[in-house]
Amino acid sequence: MSYYLSEKSLSKLQGVHPDLVAVVKRAIEITEQDFLVLGGVRSVDRQRVLYNSGKSQTMNSRHLTGHAVDLAPWPVSWDWKKFYPIADAMRKAAQQVDVPLRWGGNWKVHDLRRWHGTAKLLAKKYKGGFPDGVHFELSRKYYD
Repeated sequence: MSYYLSEKSLSKLQGVHPDLVAVVKRAIEITEQDFLVLGGVRSVDRQRVLYNSGKSQTMNSRHLTGHAVDLAPWPVSWDWKKFYPIADAMRKAAQQVDVPLRWGGNWKVHDLRRWHGTAKLLAKKYKGGFPDGVHFELSRKYYD
């Protein structure tokens, strides 16, 4: 089945780095799980609210600079099983458009292009304290 980004999702990509937008647009074409863009660029005030509520771990978020997006399955679900196909599509899209990508499902991997297993396996390998399945970013290792 072929999916597409809604006008609302496209509007949330405004100001996001073009390389990341290219990955998201390719991923929606190849995904097995429809998804929407929850957010892209954030204001400092919005980031502070998320940080103070514990929904973000940093005030130095990649969302502040347009280097991150949050994606969720459609229809919206917080079941991790629904995030794996999105992460798999984002990894494949990153490989196809040759953009280094980092996923919040495993913060230790700074370039998903080099990961050849499934997103489910990658998430299981993560031993950190704040997995964030909705979050995808251009790693600071490659983009400042």
